[in-house]
Amino acid sequence: MKQLPQADGSSTQGTADTVRTAGGFRSDKTAGTTSATSTTSGSASTHLSPTPIRGVNLGNWLVLEKWMEPALFEGYPAEDEDTLATVAPKDQLAQRIRHHRDTYITEQDFREIAACGMNLVRLPVPYTVFESEPPLGGVWRYVDKAMRWARTYHLRVLLDLHTAPGGQNGFDSSGLIGAVTWHKKPQNVEKAITVLEGLAHRYGHDPALFGIEVINEPVSWPVFFSNRKKLVARNPKDKRYSSYVPMSFLRQYYRATYKRLRRYLPDDKAIVFHDGFRFGLWRDFFKRNQMTNVYVDAHVYLSAAERIARVHSPWAYRLFLRWQRRRIRSMQRVVPVLVGEWCVENEWAKNLDPEEMNLDQFDDAQRRRFAHVTRMQLNCFEQAAGWMYWSWKLEPSPHTAPDALWKECWDFRRCLMHGWLPDMAE
Repeated sequence: MKQLPQADGSSTQGTADTVRTAGGFRSDKTAGTTSATSTTSGSASTHLSPTPIRGVNLGNWLVLEKWMEPALFEGYPAEDEDTLATVAPKDQLAQRIRHHRDTYITEQDFREIAACGMNLVRLPVPYTVFESEPPLGGVWRYVDKAMRWARTYHLRVLLDLHTAPGGQNGFDSSGLIGAVTWHKKPQNVEKAITVLEGLAHRYGHDPALFGIEVINEPVSWPVFFSNRKKLVARNPKDKRYSSYVPMSFLRQYYRATYKRLRRYLPDDKAIVFHDGFRFGLWRDFFKRNQMTNVYVDAHVYLSAAERIARVHSPWAYRLFLRWQRRRIRSMQRVVPVLVGEWCVENEWAKNLDPEEMNLDQFDDAQRRRFAHVTRMQLNCFEQAAGWMYWSWKLEPSPHTAPDALWKECWDFRRCLMHGWLPDMAE
């Protein structure tokens, strides 16, 4: 494993004795004797907290998403983080990025998150987290701060590998729009696993660490196919070679990451696996592979379901959420489920006509609609081990009115302010 910076500025080097296997994965020669956890024969066990997980994502802090704060990209022909780093002058961009990271999320945010009744933050990090070269380098310093602030305010942190070299889904959240080539290059797969090992080695014994999520939203065939015309890679070669992430690859990657992370993670630290938009296919996987303290992560967005069904009504939401509730309850019997991303956005509440009533009546009707849909979602998510809202903030200040209603829906602080979300601290 490559040398990684430590909290005191020094570095260490991993000593894992490894061999290369088919598909470019490495596996531990001594995994059976050096693992930091024990297995339970024939079952996937976990260390479930008696308190349900209630959390928020710290989106757009360490992994940039243009839709969340377009000003960061202003003046440059870029729609994603990787392109921004390529087309912008390094010195100028480094200064802009440093100011963003220093101010977008601070200790005050962690204090407010805890005061809201949350007990966990999901922290998206890029695969370049341990790199130092400007303009995007130095992310690990902010992860260090996040862990320290989490300890101060009694929060837990789920470190989420949100990007992968070559791209794992084609969305801007992967850092590279339209490109899905990560799984096709063994060196890129190995890079992702080495970064995960670095996170586990550096933070594995930190009391604030809840666990590590090994990759965010590796794309399935239906999701890839439905977005391939809309999300076009800037590089023609990436466009030509991009494809969905096969289930066979994902299973192999999850087995490899589990074995290698457990060299560094104590058994009370969780390993989280995104469902890859194939929730039902994971039912027996964790039990069959005798994995301990693992979670499956599902992202449930009403707004995404609406784009498919194009029905904007509470009865349609109710049917969708009843289906999700049954799926979560069934999966929860064999492996705990986290709803790692969700939000209140829905067309029924957004499309309320303000001309039909006075301002006070409109505000009250809008609040009741959003709150009603929120209750429906939370009732569904009660079947899971916990949930995390996307995202804690969009606009830097909760007092700055966004230029569109939909932005309000993705900002946890403003949703609380409007009464669209219940007060979790009560």
